Amino acid sequence: MSTNMKSQRAQRALRQMAENLKTARLKRRIAIKDFADRVGVSARTIMRLEKGDDGVSTGTLAMACLVLGEIDRVSDLLDPASDDTALLLERNMLPKRIAAKRRKLPSQPASGGQGDSRSDEVDDEGVGF
Repeated sequence: MSTNMKSQRAQRALRQMAENLKTARLKRRIAIKDFADRVGVSARTIMRLEKGDDGVSTGTLAMACLVLGEIDRVSDLLDPASDDTALLLERNMLPKRIAAKRRKLPSQPASGGQGDSRSDEVDDEGVGF
């Protein structure tokens, strides 16, 4: 197994994914050679993938998931709608309060209030929702 990754946690996650991939292949009763042919790689690459080798390309992983009928799992990886950290950060960026827009008062008619009586009214209609 390649040792490019320094994070033990990342290595464990990769090994778990690899184990799950192998289990999925075995449950479908697909031989390594047949699986490799369908994925379009060598049997040795499939063995490396199933051991959690971090040097195997993500394209190979995506093709393996496609062959297993699980390609949606790849596209759902880090889906913004289910990324709890990003949603929390986005929520923290919301404003704490929103100041109401100030309305200008209608100007008073110069004739001492003998104008149109509607000019003294404040119209609340027109606020959309």
